[in-house]
Amino acid sequence: MNYYFPVILVVGANTLYHICSKSVPGQLNAFASLVITYLVGAVFALALFFATSPTKDFVGQLKETNWAPFALGLAIVGLEVGFIFLYRAGWNISLGSLVCNIALAVVLIVVGLLFFKEHIGMNQIIGIVLCIGGLIFINKAS
Repeated sequence: MNYYFPVILVVGANTLYHICSKSVPGQLNAFASLVITYLVGAVFALALFFATSPTKDFVGQLKETNWAPFALGLAIVGLEVGFIFLYRAGWNISLGSLVCNIALAVVLIVVGLLFFKEHIGMNQIIGIVLCIGGLIFINKAS
């Protein structure tokens, strides 16, 4: 269960994420929506920190950080406003997410190779070709 639980959590949360992103009212400024989103997220994350941390030393944890949480914050804003704009531009919830995730998978294979020295085998190369082919077919059909 420890192996599959994160996958179930990511898929469930991502499903809710896309439903919510597509349901943000068009008259609501996308960045105002994100402020509300992050306030709710910050309160929830802080509550989970105190519920799960044996030491409850949040300030001590701040001393352990590096650049990554700050860059992640910027990336999340781009990701979330990107999906809000994607859906406002008229993409279907099923197609927009699929196109973005396939393109992301291909990009992350290259990132893994260049920056993390991950191995790429023939199966991954075939997968990349199939993903790119799928993107071409998906976008021609719409």
